Amino acid sequence: MNKVYLGSCLCGDVRYELLSEPKAVSHCYCSQCRKGHGAAFASYGSVPRSAFTLLSGAEDLKAYRSSESVRREFCMQCGSTLFWSCSQGDRAGWISVALGTLDTPFKPSKQKHIYTSDTATWFEIPHA
Repeated sequence: MNKVYLGSCLCGDVRYELLSEPKAVSHCYCSQCRKGHGAAFASYGSVPRSAFTLLSGAEDLKAYRSSESVRREFCMQCGSTLFWSCSQGDRAGWISVALGTLDTPFKPSKQKHIYTSDTATWFEIPHA
């Protein structure tokens, strides 16, 4: 039986569940992710859309098209960045979840750092 992962925004109005473990876990340093999170990088994991359910707060979600095919969603009440999705290509059937919004403990087996050449000048990626 698969584990169910629950998540929510800061104020708790938007709640969701994932019926599969997030895949393609990445820490993105691109300028769009940095600005969207207000941090040095954004951490996301992806699940097939069929494994994602919005439990509450649909009326509190606001979407922003950061490019022609990418839609980013956040809570209008507290401002939490929650999801992004792509409407074209091989990722069209997936939704990416901001891992900081998970309420269920999650430890990925693999993770990667992407767009590291875009790292903010004020941040140095620590070497493990």
